[in-house]
Amino acid sequence: MPLPAYIFDLDGTLVDSRHDLATAVNLMRRDLGLPELSLETVVGFVGDGVRRLVERSLHDAAVTAADLDRAIGLLRSHYAEHLLDQTALYPGVLAGLEALSKRPGHLAIVTNKPTEPARSICAGLDILRFFPHLLGGDACARAKPDPLPILRVLEVTGADPALSWMIGDNTTDLEAGRRAGIRRCFCRFGFGHAGTEVADLCVDSLTEFADYVLSGPA
Repeated sequence: MPLPAYIFDLDGTLVDSRHDLATAVNLMRRDLGLPELSLETVVGFVGDGVRRLVERSLHDAAVTAADLDRAIGLLRSHYAEHLLDQTALYPGVLAGLEALSKRPGHLAIVTNKPTEPARSICAGLDILRFFPHLLGGDACARAKPDPLPILRVLEVTGADPALSWMIGDNTTDLEAGRRAGIRRCFCRFGFGHAGTEVADLCVDSLTEFADYVLSGPA
């Protein structure tokens, strides 16, 4: 019997990581002799992986390719030290995952965050147990909004694309889901934006998504 895959984004969907990301960015900027950025500014740079985050965070500085590589290393180091300072699950995440895990299906995470910190965050917040499949931004040749990591999850699990969902808070999630041919749920409570993408479902908590899924045949 074909089963669905419920594929989740991480930042802005399962966890509120804004403050720790901003801390890492500003520590990197301090190392480079640059002033701090506001939380809102840093949050606006998140969603397309580490390199793009660093590039955007250094928009006010002239950087060479070597400078960029050094800055990426600094960010990774600082973030590893601070990734669970203030990062927390959004309300309803644990209950939603508990409910979904009791229904036949495959739970997975596809994030543009590198795999190692993503796994560390999920382990530290005790949700890694729900996700036998976790693909970070370094797990495939291309990251979201490319559909490749979603297609990889569908291939590995054997899930039915017609029954499967991409759940996220950003246009990158929604575009990737559309290009992979699966349904898409937009999390309005996150810190991303839908852009021009139109989701199949919009929710204000993951319990709302779980209730929707559990109330229907798929």
